[in-house]
Amino acid sequence: MTTFTIKINERTKAGKAFRVMTDTFFKDAKGIEITENPILKEDEIYNPEFVKMIKEADKRGNYTTVNPKDLWGSLGLK
Repeated sequence: MTTFTIKINERTKAGKAFRVMTDTFFKDAKGIEITENPILKEDEIYNPEFVKMIKEADKRGNYTTVNPKDLWGSLGLK
């Protein structure tokens, strides 16, 4: 099986034409499946429960600042 990923800007003339062409030619074709992956907005990428948990921890000040150059030292694990 081979998978192709094609980004189509349906607001352009070429994008609209390509979309109509694929729908017409491949609608009932066996062995070809067209799937759509909607582009997620930045606020839809993360699980809302996770975002809520992080925001609540930030309000409480319940977090540890970590130095990426000295990870273990920042956590007191040296």
